[in-house]
Amino acid sequence: MERTGSRLDDAWTRLMTRPGARTAWEYGAPGAVLAVASVLRLAGLGHPHELVFDETYYVKDSYTLMHLGYEAAWPPDANAAFNAGSPDIYLTDPSFVAHPPVGKWIIAAGLAVFGADDAVGWRVSVAIAGILLVLLTMLVAKRLFDGTLPAVLAGGLIAIDGNAIVMSRVALLDTMLALFALAGAYAILRDRDGNRERISAWLSWRSGAGLPSAWGPSLWARPWLVMAGVAFGLASGVKWSGLYFLAVFAVYALGSEALARRGLGIRTWLAGSLLKQGPATFLLTVPVALTVYLVSWTGWFATDGGYYRHWIESGQGQPWTGALAWVPYDLQNWWHYQATIYGYHIGEHTPHSYQANPLTWLLLVRPTSMWWLADGNNASTILDIANPLIWWAGAAALVYVAVRMLRRPNRVDAFILVGIAAGYLPWLMYLNRTVFQFYTIAFEPYLILALTAALRRILGSRGDPESRRVTGIRLVGAFLALCLVLSAFFLPVWTGMEIPRWFMYAHFWFRSWI
Repeated sequence: MERTGSRLDDAWTRLMTRPGARTAWEYGAPGAVLAVASVLRLAGLGHPHELVFDETYYVKDSYTLMHLGYEAAWPPDANAAFNAGSPDIYLTDPSFVAHPPVGKWIIAAGLAVFGADDAVGWRVSVAIAGILLVLLTMLVAKRLFDGTLPAVLAGGLIAIDGNAIVMSRVALLDTMLALFALAGAYAILRDRDGNRERISAWLSWRSGAGLPSAWGPSLWARPWLVMAGVAFGLASGVKWSGLYFLAVFAVYALGSEALARRGLGIRTWLAGSLLKQGPATFLLTVPVALTVYLVSWTGWFATDGGYYRHWIESGQGQPWTGALAWVPYDLQNWWHYQATIYGYHIGEHTPHSYQANPLTWLLLVRPTSMWWLADGNNASTILDIANPLIWWAGAAALVYVAVRMLRRPNRVDAFILVGIAAGYLPWLMYLNRTVFQFYTIAFEPYLILALTAALRRILGSRGDPESRRVTGIRLVGAFLALCLVLSAFFLPVWTGMEIPRWFMYAHFWFRSWI
């Protein structure tokens, strides 16, 4: 009979018997991943000291939000003054903004601590959000796969990936959207994992009391659902696409509930889930999220200068009549503002040289250039492009996870696919809208989780035959080593380093990457 496992497994087992070794592994390895993520996101964060790409909107909006309570307009050529450390030239006239204020309040926190005269102040809040996204990815992976190694794999991959690095080093909103959306998904995962025990306890109590239990319980004491509502509300308060995560994961939570009831033998498991637990699950998540979203506009409500703040009172619009006439003008004005934002979003078709059709996102066809500077034979750029090996392997792993789910449905693959569905599929409804590759940061953690699932399958387990196990370890080790090499190769174009032009062009593997 062929020997199982490998010499590495034997050495690892001996190492883990030493005092403190397991604790050092379970906390030290994730800590090392966070240290790497922190260096890649914080080192040289103030370069370049100028507003890049859409920082021209979000940083300046954050600055006026911090000082006025609403986003205000700026005079022409305001960027030059802002870059020079003279930001106090903003106007008091309101500015129309396309996104809610949560992300901009977070950017404003960095401005308040570090000041607006240093680019670190513009970007540090987003960098911290990017580090927390790595941490949260590890927490999700550990709970999903029940192990420290998969957590370190997932965290390590997103820590060194270019899309996650660049989107943590520029003051855009999407990393904060990804963070809050993943936090909501994690809360749903925690609720799901404890649900079967709650239902079992209820069934035992009903049985002991001689009471019927055909419909199952209606459980309200579920703090993780409330936390999910808060997180998804914050995600929606960064960008409206957070609402997709709220809707999809609320359905996922209810579906998990139904499957748990069926597994425990509840006779009317589907009807009980929909009619008894459904209203409770809805009320514990959706109204909470919407309340958080509404509260995020406190600055607009508390001041008088915001866009459309007095739309009705100024004679620009007509108040509601009939059954809704009682609604305060403040809420009517706010609702009109939301409708205007919606109209902007569905009608945004302005061509852009770096727009990327969502159908091409998984193929990495059109990355986004955030900044470019040429100086003689040298040049610098910030190119938002993922590590190609990680990204393409993640896309292939996503296909593997989907096929495995069709063949043998399981909770791990279901969670990953739900996350992808929430973050990616809605964009397929807007193929003609102007969108960008960097939007993918919202669902990248789930792509990384799919890749982690595939790597675990290749890696095998200690119980596998030695030849199978050794081959798996070598393949995964070689893959991870190549990922590290490619990340080191692309790091200069992710962070705006000055490099020879020939070396820069060596990173443009396809014409569409230029």
